[in-house]
Amino acid sequence: MVAALAKRFGSLDIAEDAAAEAFATAVVRWPADGVPPNPGAWLTTIAHRKAIDWVRRENKRDGKQREAQLFHNDDPEPDDAFGDDRLRLVFTCCHPALSMEARVALTLRMAGGLTVGEIARAFLVQESTMGQRITRAKTKIRAARIPYRTPSLEDLPGRVSGVLAVLFLVFNEGYLSTSAEHDPIRPGLTAEAIRLTRLIHTLLPGDGEVAGLLALMVLTEARRTARISASGELVPLAEQDRGAWDAALLAEGHRLVRERLAAGVAPGRYQILAAINAVHTSARHVRETDWSQVVALYDQLVRLDPSPVVALNRAIAVAEVDGPEAALAVVDRLEDKLAGYHAYHATRADLLRRLGSSQQSRAAYDKAIELAGNLAEAAYLTRQRDRLA
Repeated sequence: MVAALAKRFGSLDIAEDAAAEAFATAVVRWPADGVPPNPGAWLTTIAHRKAIDWVRRENKRDGKQREAQLFHNDDPEPDDAFGDDRLRLVFTCCHPALSMEARVALTLRMAGGLTVGEIARAFLVQESTMGQRITRAKTKIRAARIPYRTPSLEDLPGRVSGVLAVLFLVFNEGYLSTSAEHDPIRPGLTAEAIRLTRLIHTLLPGDGEVAGLLALMVLTEARRTARISASGELVPLAEQDRGAWDAALLAEGHRLVRERLAAGVAPGRYQILAAINAVHTSARHVRETDWSQVVALYDQLVRLDPSPVVALNRAIAVAEVDGPEAALAVVDRLEDKLAGYHAYHATRADLLRRLGSSQQSRAAYDKAIELAGNLAEAAYLTRQRDRLA
């Protein structure tokens, strides 16, 4: 876009300013109006108009105005190496001048189709807090006049980590919606996240984390049809009909995991998560799950990502190896960080149930149900609570 504008207007400064103003306009309008069908053409058109306005302001003579008008062109920007408007937009929005958290949040809002509330729940913060973060990111773009332009292929490795974080969170919102306003599972979001990750894998075939995220997504998506019961309840992994899982997606995911293991390179976060899912989906029955291997993989993950959510998920695996009492001791230490997270209370409720502490378990289930935004998950937790003695 910038190169085309510079060629038409004879000035790189005008081109960069016009492109930056176009993206600033998108930041304001797209959250309210929605992302247009052809984002690249929309941005190109707005940038051309901004450039024309600049020329008109600086050159008052009629001749210059007529000359500027000739530059106007509504034709979409020619396809580049991305070959996909949505992917191009996500990479463009994940600008390295913003902090990782800001670029992920802003891109989720502009190009990911998520609301501020959904983004806040993904980051485990209040909606008002996330709204302020997004506003500050927009302000920085305007104040610093950050030139938002389509990155080249050489720029992709420096931006891919932010893009993967965006797609991972979009997939998660589709995998298990955090809002009662949507269906419990949103296949449109998971399908789009997988589609874009496949494209990135084509662009960056040697990137292990791209392959890992793709493997994680397809292994998770393979279980989608078995995750909601006929009555509308969430079906946990241990109770799913494994014969209903998508064999083709499982084969693809396991192949990707094996390829990364054969590469002999230290795995990143997404590769480890994919390996954990591969262990789960390799077992023909939950009784055959290699929980020791799952714990060992979580031990690796904790070193890379020592977040409380990872610690919580590791504790679930610990319960299968060392028993619920050992796991509960780990979970209870996470209360100050996860008190507002429904999965924390649901995990604690299940561990207390297994230890025979029905009254405490019921209280934990009540809190989990109160915090759960997903109706199918709330229905499952309610049934579990009502089965207590």
